[in-house]
Amino acid sequence: MKKNPASNPSSDPASWHDETRVLHGDAGLSTDSALVAPIHYSATFKADDPQAFAEMANVPRHPGFYTRYGNPTHEHVAAILAKLEGTETALLTGSGMAAISTTVLALVSAGDHVIAQSRHYMSTTKLFEEVLVRFGVQVSIVEQTDLAAIEAAIRPNTRLIMLESPVNPTLVLTDLAAVAALARPRGILTVADNTFASPLNQQPHALGIDIVLHSATKYLGGHHDLTAGAVCCSALHAEKIWRMHTTLGAVLSPMDAWLLLRGLRTLPLRVQRINANALALAQWLQDQPQVERVFYPGLESHPQHALARQQMTGYGAVIAFAVRGNFEATSRFVASLELATHAVSLGGVDSLIVHTAAMWAGTMNEAQMQAADIAPNFVRMSVGVEHIDDLKADMARALQKL
Repeated sequence: MKKNPASNPSSDPASWHDETRVLHGDAGLSTDSALVAPIHYSATFKADDPQAFAEMANVPRHPGFYTRYGNPTHEHVAAILAKLEGTETALLTGSGMAAISTTVLALVSAGDHVIAQSRHYMSTTKLFEEVLVRFGVQVSIVEQTDLAAIEAAIRPNTRLIMLESPVNPTLVLTDLAAVAALARPRGILTVADNTFASPLNQQPHALGIDIVLHSATKYLGGHHDLTAGAVCCSALHAEKIWRMHTTLGAVLSPMDAWLLLRGLRTLPLRVQRINANALALAQWLQDQPQVERVFYPGLESHPQHALARQQMTGYGAVIAFAVRGNFEATSRFVASLELATHAVSLGGVDSLIVHTAAMWAGTMNEAQMQAADIAPNFVRMSVGVEHIDDLKADMARALQKL
């Protein structure tokens, strides 16, 4: 967890620790005396008079006009997320991909050039490789670990660089500060998907990144019971992205916003336990004869461990590893686990596991999977908050069946 020196934290919210931010970062937004913020389950809100209506209708992101524009429950969540990411404000969407696509579409136009990584979440890759090019946006796909290649890809019309670190599913890192240093003097916007790290383990904005995105479905919600996205940025960028958001309409429901708010209240406690569990399990897996390789930024064996220590304060839930066996044996191993549930997603209280090649087979061909380093025996696990001894025992039983 990030620790900020505080001589009198109760009087200086800027010096609060994360555990305090998630509980009190939205203080003053409630309009009643309820301890728990209410769910404002209303599509529209009444105005007291024509002048008030005109103001509501014309103030960007007004929380009490129409829920596609904003909602009081959204406002609570956005206040906390902005404090966690160190940005001026935050904007909520109906999913992580809504946050990514809305942000990118708000910031680029036909004739602009954008740079994306060779490894991204699969839907992000489709957005850049298949969707943007249909509308006249030029796209360069660059190896994320090669800073010289990123710099060489910059053109006079480069508008945006899209980053993701750690990347899904191989946990390769991008040097966020170095890319930001390349982009900012040239007036190029940088956007980073921070989903795999969470704001508790990494703050891209503090490293110079302009806009930070999340699939709030993951760590921020934390209980596998909602779908949401978040955009953390300056007020100026938020207004521009919000205008695209109202057009595309990927709205977060008030109920899901409230579930997200509830999840945020325990985020530091969950991430602390998840970080400890994942590191311990990754270290244990390295010593198992049935495991070929383990990929985890917190391990000294990770080729970018020094960068991880430089830009992260914790290493997150996700472990990737290759077992000794073919595609079929890997599938049997995953099916043999009892505590780690065979399901997609990550960052929640329950441990989840997927046979990566099987999951990606429907959206990537064999050549694409090879290029993305997704081997037939590759497994991705999101470690939860179960007791570490129970997780190791469950894993040991399944490995013995390989």
